[in-house]
Amino acid sequence: MARFFMAGTNIHGGRAIIKGRDAEHVQVLRLRPGEDLVICDGQGTDYKCRLVKADREQAEAEVLEVVRCPAEPTVKVSVLCGLPKGDRSDYIIQKSVEAGAEEILFFDCARCIAKPDKPEKKLERWQRIAEEAAKQSGRGIIPQVGWAGDLAGALDLALKKELGLFLYETGEREPLDRVLEASRQVRTAALITGPEGGFEKFEADLARIAGLHVCSMGERILRCETAPVVALTALMYATGNLS
Repeated sequence: MARFFMAGTNIHGGRAIIKGRDAEHVQVLRLRPGEDLVICDGQGTDYKCRLVKADREQAEAEVLEVVRCPAEPTVKVSVLCGLPKGDRSDYIIQKSVEAGAEEILFFDCARCIAKPDKPEKKLERWQRIAEEAAKQSGRGIIPQVGWAGDLAGALDLALKKELGLFLYETGEREPLDRVLEASRQVRTAALITGPEGGFEKFEADLARIAGLHVCSMGERILRCETAPVVALTALMYATGNLS
């Protein structure tokens, strides 16, 4: 079923008026009067609607039912990643949104190869990727994509959550499964993963001193774009959000 977010949409008196880019999307999808669609307010509420009429300028739909979006997880997770090179950030955003992240933030650290002078220039495109992934996966929000600055900024953000996970590939670590087993009831969490080449030892030491769980993800070495998605999926499973 086609899914739209509230931007550019007015709902009043049991009718939804869709304008702008979303009205054009109705045309692209070739939706016809009588077909069903969903409009989400971006705060976790879905408006189940039936299309009444549509043209290139706007579309009108009848609101049939208002329900909470069933796809939103019980845990709000911030995914914080060392900025990767190329289009790997696009993959991280898309798959993290599909897996249930509330926000995806990138940061600079010792082994980052990509070091954009003005990362904010990428934010608009990153946010569009998040929106499309949210529509495709039936999310009730559009997860925010942003820039956390450096590792210190990422650690500071993680410390504000009930559970902070720092994923590290070597040295002294806690098994991820044991940490998650003891954290099934958390409502907020952050997971931090590195760029190509992972983290320097001193960065893992900083995370440990700060009070985060420095965790292992097993003996396999995961790519920088794979690690956050695997860790997020494990967290979702442990908190009952893949049942």
